[in-house]
Amino acid sequence: MSDPKSAPAKIVTAAIVVIGDEILSGRTQDKNMAWLAGRLNDIGVQLSEARVVPDIEAEIVAAVNALRAKFDYIFTTGGIGPTHDDITADSIAAAFNVGIDHHPEAMALLTRHYETSGIEFNDARKRMARIPDGASLINNPVSKAPGFRIENVYVMAGVPTIMQAMFEEIAPQILGGPKVLSRTIGAGLPEGRVAEKLGALQKIYPDVSMGSYPYFRQGEVGTNLVLRSIDKAMLDAAYDALAAYLKGEGVFVVETT
Repeated sequence: MSDPKSAPAKIVTAAIVVIGDEILSGRTQDKNMAWLAGRLNDIGVQLSEARVVPDIEAEIVAAVNALRAKFDYIFTTGGIGPTHDDITADSIAAAFNVGIDHHPEAMALLTRHYETSGIEFNDARKRMARIPDGASLINNPVSKAPGFRIENVYVMAGVPTIMQAMFEEIAPQILGGPKVLSRTIGAGLPEGRVAEKLGALQKIYPDVSMGSYPYFRQGEVGTNLVLRSIDKAMLDAAYDALAAYLKGEGVFVVETT
């Protein structure tokens, strides 16, 4: 019988589905993906895939169903407002093959919100209370219209400030694994000069992700070499090997801790 203490830590993964024609048209720039990737990493969840899909139910359903079977957590952003093209809730209901209706708790909180605000709670705004059957609400401390969770799929607003506030409401529910650690070396050489060595090191340290990212500053051509891993000892060993190689080649390097 194996010792559970010696078993490798489970990597917890997530994907994001960014929903909206306005993202694909370029009218709106997505800011949620980068923020969510960083925040998830804080918790110990690796954002492993991202998809941007239009306001088409079949596309949303296909993306959500493919990803929820593949990853531990799925987060969707966008498409839960009051207008006709806000079809995320209906699409998620279709993905799970469940009904959708006005949720009593969502209706109550939105009724209070609009009464307090002195704004008419019309049929369009009531659309924001339509929640798939069996889903639980995600609190929205900014504009009150809730998101929702169904199984491992979390549905949130597209407006960054609202999405971020919603995520902080659910963050305590997210069970992460080991965090991904990162170290960077800035090297004063084109990435083509280090590509072969980086490939060789990748074979020696398969559990360390290695990437090269060229930069151009004031006529200087250089490369940022980024190493990432959940294993600190392995990460440090790979980093030291790469730094030693570059220094041995007489390359000017800027090391980070």
